[in-house]
Amino acid sequence: MQTENARAAVDLTACDREPIHIPDAIQPHGALLVLDAHTRQLVRASANAEALLGLPPERALRDAAPLLSRVGLPPAHLCVWELPTGRFDVVGHAHAGHIIIEYEPAEPNEDQPAQEFDALVRGFVAHLELGGTIEELAALAAREVRRVIDFDRVLVYRFDKNWNGTVIASDGNGRLPSYLGFRFPASDIPAQARELYRLNRLRMIPDATYKPVPLTPHPAEPLDLTYANLRSVSPIHVEYMRNMGTAASMSFSVIQQGQLWGLISCHHAEPKGAPYRQRAACDLIARVFALQSAALEEAEQARHRLLCASRQTRLLALMAEEENFTDGLRKDPGELLAFADAEGAAIIVSDEVALVGRTPPEPDVRALAQRVMQTRHEVFWTEGLQQLWPEAAAYQEAASGLLAITVSKLHNSVILWFRPEFVTTIEWGGAPEKDGAPDRLHPRRSFEAWRELVRGCSKPWRPAEIQAAAELRNAIVGVVLRRAEETAQLSEQLQRTNQELESFSYSVSHDLRAPFRHIVGYGQLLREDESHQLTDRGRRYLDVIIQSATYAGTLVDNLLNFSRIGRASLHPMDTDMRVLFAEVIEELRYETGSRDVRWQLGELPTAHADRELMRLVVRNLLSNALKYTRSRSIACIDVNGQVEGNETLYSVRDNGVGFDMKYADKLFGVFQRLHRLEDFEGTGIGLANVRRIVSRHGGRTWAEGQVDAGATFYFTLPRPEEV
Repeated sequence: MQTENARAAVDLTACDREPIHIPDAIQPHGALLVLDAHTRQLVRASANAEALLGLPPERALRDAAPLLSRVGLPPAHLCVWELPTGRFDVVGHAHAGHIIIEYEPAEPNEDQPAQEFDALVRGFVAHLELGGTIEELAALAAREVRRVIDFDRVLVYRFDKNWNGTVIASDGNGRLPSYLGFRFPASDIPAQARELYRLNRLRMIPDATYKPVPLTPHPAEPLDLTYANLRSVSPIHVEYMRNMGTAASMSFSVIQQGQLWGLISCHHAEPKGAPYRQRAACDLIARVFALQSAALEEAEQARHRLLCASRQTRLLALMAEEENFTDGLRKDPGELLAFADAEGAAIIVSDEVALVGRTPPEPDVRALAQRVMQTRHEVFWTEGLQQLWPEAAAYQEAASGLLAITVSKLHNSVILWFRPEFVTTIEWGGAPEKDGAPDRLHPRRSFEAWRELVRGCSKPWRPAEIQAAAELRNAIVGVVLRRAEETAQLSEQLQRTNQELESFSYSVSHDLRAPFRHIVGYGQLLREDESHQLTDRGRRYLDVIIQSATYAGTLVDNLLNFSRIGRASLHPMDTDMRVLFAEVIEELRYETGSRDVRWQLGELPTAHADRELMRLVVRNLLSNALKYTRSRSIACIDVNGQVEGNETLYSVRDNGVGFDMKYADKLFGVFQRLHRLEDFEGTGIGLANVRRIVSRHGGRTWAEGQVDAGATFYFTLPRPEEV
């Protein structure tokens, strides 16, 4: 919100540093005595003590020894003390090495008011038990407090997360403005003042025009009066009261679970105080209101938690029905949006994005997902997206609020929920900034209604929604991990099966070599020694047997080599691929005979690989290129390489017979052939060896071709630094 930023620029932040807990003075409607906590000797007294009490401070403490054993924290009402000038309520507490005793004039008739106030409090408690909303309870508390102390106006003031305060209830006689529904900026009650309200639940200022009474003698170290009821308040606050049109004020803190939730603030147009018993009754009302309002809030949060839990259960049921959790989330878009009470959602897994409902454009969603990943939060939320990332202003109507969970940081898996802009009007009790001369601190002087239009924010995410999102994330991670374990288990079983098959293949291949060699050998001997006794048909049959056994033996040898490649250890080293290709080309020249073969070697970056296995890859690829260009009058074979990201790409291109791309997935399989054996010899294992070797090095293989227009075979290897 732009107005928040502007306000921050003009706040008098020096107010936050004012040492209001050590004013070294008190208000004049009472007297204060200070004892050393160890020696029980009087060390300080307010300057008005003797005049107010009617005797020297030492004498006022003469019979107080039995009472001092009861002091501690919080302050305790010790007794009603008869002194020469009248009856006094005596309150004491121990803090920071001192015992502080306070004297305030007591009620003339103590018994009757006590019964009346007790009846009022009991009636208030009975009404609270009927339930209702927080606002209804606050209105009841304001009314009952005003009945006890009879001030012109009583407000119930609730803090938000930024410590701005909103008046949620007001009860008065019309002499002072109601302020119901008004919001007051956090700067009106600075941080150290809020902390004093939290520690000391009750504060009274009977007369805003009072002159502070100093403590004597003046010590080297100021006295901490945090818990003193008579503590003199900041001059800035007294001026604030006068600007507000109030001559007297009283506040009771509303504390929930040890934290300051709000205040019950009482104001009067003329100077006015309240005896200790009245203040105690109002404090009890504030305590009961705090308990009942906390119970109402907890009940509402519990209802919302149950609602979120039921929505989460439905989402998990949808995910359980699908193989992939993302399919389950997309199965019912309404459930996905209802889970977070959102109008849009996005599921991002790796490079895939699924949008549901009202969302920003996909490029912006991808950018948001990256932003969320960079925060390294498992659950991330904000009601003011553009305040964090200004570029979000471009789509604030669709996404001013964001709730996100990161499922996997490794694969960039994120789920986002979006809430649109929620334009609100806030009615402030006067302009939020303070005015005044720049040479000294001033409270603001205006309390006229001032409206602010707030844009760029969504409705806030409730705690139950954030908690449900965290639980959903944990559930999804559990599903993903469980399925990953199942996949790993299957992979382990497949690996064992493959190892068994490889062992079987190796054993069979090894054992078949000798029989086939015997068939070929004895067939050749039979043809040489007994050929003259065979008919032409018999010699033809014998030639077919020798040829088939020779092919079968070659097939077994290749299968054995294929099995060995899978079992052999790798010995990677820096390998000059240009030299390796050149060596293999030179070896193949003896096989080309009189053919016109034109080799072209381009740039071939160095590889980090097993040199002998790479030689087998190169030989298979170049041999294939020679074989399938046999029908060409001029065979053109080009070899190239280039670095692409974290890997090096190598290619072998020829102008041979090519192949149909719809069969490309069969090229690298064992015993897979795309051409007739009569046209091109081979066992169909060479390219399978290429793929196996390259895969073992962490690379990839594929091919592209066109019938009668040549083919290109590719393989990649990781860069040396990646290895």
